[in-house]
Amino acid sequence: MVKETEIKLRATPDTLAALRTHPLLESRRLGEWQTGPLLNQYFDTPARDLAGAKVALRLRRDGDQFIQTLKSRGQSVSGLSERNEWDWYPDKAELDISLLDDSCWPQALAGMDKRTLQPLFTTDFQRTKVLLKWEHTTAGSVEVIEVEAALDHGKVIAGDREEIICELELEIRQGPAVALLELALALAEDMPLMPCDISKAERGYRLFDPASYDLRVAAPLWRAESTVDEVIAGSARQLLGQSQRFAEQYRYSSQWRLFREMTTSLAALRASFTVFDLALPKSSAQPFTRPLDALIERFRPLVLAGWADDDSGRNVRDQAPDVFAESVAVPAWGQLFIGLALWLEQSGWKQKRPPKGDRIGALALTRWLLAAVVKEVQELKVPHHNDSDAAIHEWMDQQPRLGRLYYLLSQFRGFLPVPEPDRLFGELNKLQALLEQYPSVDDEQRPLLLDALRRQGQRLRKLNAWRELNA
Repeated sequence: MVKETEIKLRATPDTLAALRTHPLLESRRLGEWQTGPLLNQYFDTPARDLAGAKVALRLRRDGDQFIQTLKSRGQSVSGLSERNEWDWYPDKAELDISLLDDSCWPQALAGMDKRTLQPLFTTDFQRTKVLLKWEHTTAGSVEVIEVEAALDHGKVIAGDREEIICELELEIRQGPAVALLELALALAEDMPLMPCDISKAERGYRLFDPASYDLRVAAPLWRAESTVDEVIAGSARQLLGQSQRFAEQYRYSSQWRLFREMTTSLAALRASFTVFDLALPKSSAQPFTRPLDALIERFRPLVLAGWADDDSGRNVRDQAPDVFAESVAVPAWGQLFIGLALWLEQSGWKQKRPPKGDRIGALALTRWLLAAVVKEVQELKVPHHNDSDAAIHEWMDQQPRLGRLYYLLSQFRGFLPVPEPDRLFGELNKLQALLEQYPSVDDEQRPLLLDALRRQGQRLRKLNAWRELNA
């Protein structure tokens, strides 16, 4: 068994061709590029038990060699994945189930009859690969890095359904995983590369059932004593992975709800950079906040306008795939999300922060959370029944603060020592939803919306949680 560490980056055929002669790859390659077909047959039971256990089983033909491989799903964030892999080299193109013993076979499938395994789908593509080698300096020490760069172009085929494969795959052969992210980020400086959190096997299963692609990234198992630094790392990693999985599935299906959820995840990721005080200095987050703001400012108006159940709303929903495609077709997309993954891998927020930031970073989750929520709630200007209509401008200005509260309560409200934190979260969301509607409401409907905002402010003020936080 070996641990496979790689990063997948979706590309266009033109980008793959340009990568063949990219100066950075040329300066690091050992030997010549090698090109050949890879024919892969994936196996599962009729009930797709392997897919349910998050493993993939394939038989590959690479030239005259056959390779039988079992892979676990592992973890993947912004294209970078780590998973366990077992390889065998049979003499012929037949699956050998005797190799699938207890040393590799998942316990969850212990009772499965391996004789029911059958061909399910194929991935047939042309791979152009080369070995890269360079020296990497970390904390004054020099280590040799070896990476295989592969340009894959072909198809996943499942019955009469198929999907194009067109991606750059970088796999570490020697050295730390951070070297992959550094290389990917350097290539993204002038190449449009989209981090791709879906394996070729997952694409095959998705052709059978689009819902089989798991959109949710599991939240970290927070504890009361989890530190702020652990919270920064864990929640940012989850939101980064979540937004990229929504982006991948929206690219595939163009389902409107995925565009909305992707935008919500991006907004929560953006808000997470602003709630940790000096534990996460603004200077550390600045390379990411500006491009995130640009994406959110492009996507959010579409989300708001797309709620309308009329021709204008339908037109907006129809335009969204083109807007999204334009966003991922430029280097800025890869620069942002690969850069964020690298920042997380290197704990970039800890670098050059002041001593007070170190002290905040060491605080326990519960102690930090209460102070953070109290600060936002006490400074929030909630609509009041005595406010004039002109106060709408002050209410509208509260949306960034409501975004921060959404992040804090969506992630950690279970640790907030106030009555009914779920209700507080829900009522704040209703207030934010009403404010978001205001710019698109016509003049005749605005008085009704203003009244609804005042009533929502009253509901918030009556909550016991609200009263405790404002005490």
